[in-house]
Amino acid sequence: MTQATSHPLRLLADSSPSSIVAGFVAMLTGYTSSIVLMFQAGQAAGLSEGQIASWIWALSIGMAICSIGLSLRYRTPVVVAWSTPGAALLITSLPGVPYGEAIGAFIMASALIALCGLTGSFERLMRHLPGSLAAALLAGILFRIGIEMFSAIEFQPLLVLSMFFGYLLAKRLAPRYAVLCALLVGCVLAALLGLLDFERLSLELAVPVWTTPAFSFAAMISIGIPLFVVAMASQNTPGLAVLRAEGYQVPASPLISTTGIASVLLAPFGSHGIHLAAITMAICAGSQAHPDPAKRYTAAVWCGLFYGVAALFGATLAALFAAFPAALVLSIAALALLGSIASGLTQAMQQPNEREAALITFMVTASGLTLLGVGSALWGLIAGILTLLILNARHRA
Repeated sequence: MTQATSHPLRLLADSSPSSIVAGFVAMLTGYTSSIVLMFQAGQAAGLSEGQIASWIWALSIGMAICSIGLSLRYRTPVVVAWSTPGAALLITSLPGVPYGEAIGAFIMASALIALCGLTGSFERLMRHLPGSLAAALLAGILFRIGIEMFSAIEFQPLLVLSMFFGYLLAKRLAPRYAVLCALLVGCVLAALLGLLDFERLSLELAVPVWTTPAFSFAAMISIGIPLFVVAMASQNTPGLAVLRAEGYQVPASPLISTTGIASVLLAPFGSHGIHLAAITMAICAGSQAHPDPAKRYTAAVWCGLFYGVAALFGATLAALFAAFPAALVLSIAALALLGSIASGLTQAMQQPNEREAALITFMVTASGLTLLGVGSALWGLIAGILTLLILNARHRA
């Protein structure tokens, strides 16, 4: 699939109910999966409520602008997300570091990412990644999300099974609206079962708070370098692999450099970095988002618009997403990703001489392994490449 830049841009005409739902599900999945990490990190570091709200605002507005802008520019479903592994890293590394020095470390990490994009080094690296390994990487990343739905049956069997069978019934009768049907069933049933809790919800606009950066060697080593490594290994690499696996050949360098520069500009307001998404990108790039691959960019644009709305109310996001039962969020994300998981596994197994390497990539990635502070996506890719090199050497011998 190539970029559809020659066709006139018709966002509303190209949109469909399924693409709007995919955008909303992507936004919902992104926020509910890790927004609590920012609050944990901020509270552990002694930040004020205003600083934490500004942090959420900076991330959200950056994700909105980049997702909308890049998707419209390349007519490709490009979804940008904050660094979830980076947020987890900050829970332990941010306390004890002056906030201004942490901001300086955020800027350094983002500048390094932008440099990787501007020099084209990341593009050259990804060009040599076999398609079967990229597809296996995608399937492994998404597989762990997919199985969460079935684990949730143990805690909310009626809710999850109703959503599952509602999805299957709609898939049989009206495939384009299967995810929407499951979402509606889940929301209605959650309300009837008393699982929605909006008591703590109050609307409050987020106000950006500027923090003057300071630069220290200690903060750069303890925060900046780890953030850079984690972002490139756990988000940008699998994020681009998702696009490649879905058939989108958008150049990598502009995506990486754009998100890196945006992160630098937003760092003084608290942003620890925005990067290519993997799971939420797959929701918008998969067949559930739109039957026409050339129109799936609209799902990413809608996701960006929902990000923008969320940015306005950064101070109330935690209460909003806490109102939905976890089982509902896990289930709707899993159902939205079924098509992408199946597509990834199918593509991964197509080349007989790469099948074992792809399987190893899938298994290591799906395992959730974390080693030396780096997540399973990078280790899965390394394991697959090593397997491919060893087996190819054996065949040549």
